Amino acid sequence: MTYDGFQIEAFELGKGLWHARIRRADCEPVVIDGVSFPELEVGFAWSDAEAAIADAKTRIDYLNRRSVMPEQKRRAAHA
Repeated sequence: MTYDGFQIEAFELGKGLWHARIRRADCEPVVIDGVSFPELEVGFAWSDAEAAIADAKTRIDYLNRRSVMPEQKRRAAHA
């Protein structure tokens, strides 16, 4: 699924242990404090995929508030 500029992939890593992986929808790396990540695995082991996805959305909201994608925001502001 896509959410606010990121792709979210929920996956089960053990029976009933759901996690989420996020990556930018434009396939560019996520840069946090100058460190580049092609993708991030976020959150905890959730009991179902929906909970893992909800947690991933919370992390994406946090990343976007911290301007992980400043170039995209700059372009949108000047469009």
